[in-house]
Amino acid sequence: MSTASLLAGPKAPPFRRFGLADFLQSALTSGTDDDVVQIAAARPVDRRDRFATLLSIYRLSTASVHELGAAAVFQSHPAVAAIKQRCERDWLAELDGLVVPPDIASRDPRDAMRAIAARDRLPAIYKWLARDASWAEIVQFLALEGGPDGGFDDLVAACQIGLAGRAKLELATNYWDEMGNGDAAAVHTTLHQELAAALALPELPLADQPTIALERSALGGLLTTNRWLQPEALGALGLIELQAGPRCRLVLQGLERCDAPAAAFPFYRVHAEVDPRHGRDWLDNAIAPIVEELPQWGPRIVRGAYWRGQINAMFFDEVARILGVSVPAAAQAQT
Repeated sequence: MSTASLLAGPKAPPFRRFGLADFLQSALTSGTDDDVVQIAAARPVDRRDRFATLLSIYRLSTASVHELGAAAVFQSHPAVAAIKQRCERDWLAELDGLVVPPDIASRDPRDAMRAIAARDRLPAIYKWLARDASWAEIVQFLALEGGPDGGFDDLVAACQIGLAGRAKLELATNYWDEMGNGDAAAVHTTLHQELAAALALPELPLADQPTIALERSALGGLLTTNRWLQPEALGALGLIELQAGPRCRLVLQGLERCDAPAAAFPFYRVHAEVDPRHGRDWLDNAIAPIVEELPQWGPRIVRGAYWRGQINAMFFDEVARILGVSVPAAAQAQT
């Protein structure tokens, strides 16, 4: 399926190329210091350009060095750092506007995270996917969704830096599960690659993704490349674990209903089985001991979870709009 046909829904937005993001990528690819210095004071043309720019910068810290090539040397370049800080400052001002509701903020951090997870644990679009979506629509959705925890293993690895005791051990346990508990064939990234091959999922370039998808992808980079945002990272990653299991079960229902190839099932099956336990353990063995020692981290952990929850909700609304799905009506008809 081509990118054009993938995003050919009746309400697909007119995506376009970027401004600063394109100039930055060209400068990084050139491998010359002068090209990077020349754009040090540049600003993105809009929010979409901002997120695309940040994703290119975050790749300098997360992508394989082999893939980055000569661009890897610019990871800590002053010009790149200046662009990163400007873009993130504007973004953080927007995120600060996502205020945790008082009835949630007043709770114990673990209870608050459970409440955030429960508010949108089963988005209506997942119910539609399980019950009504055609095979082509399932492929469209999964190409845009990208899995419940894309790059989660590296995010956990970055988040554990500087932690100690039970919290560090819990993130290590979580990471080892991501690594298939030592079985190379069971590594979650490998399972997703097999899923993508079985369904012939296209790799969507940034220019063909909605702005909220770019923001959703960039959030992990924001939280894990800024050490001072470690509490928010703990909350955001914990929320992923709390919400992924039930959503993955609905994906499995859709795959089963449409008689998907066998290789499509293991990735979502393992998440459906282990993520509910991961969510509980993250709260009990990571969040609880950290908040006991550092109570001032509690509200910030909850804030990070809320950020992830709100961005996720906006992402699923936009995906429904792109696919032309009247999700609320469909969900009500099924209840």
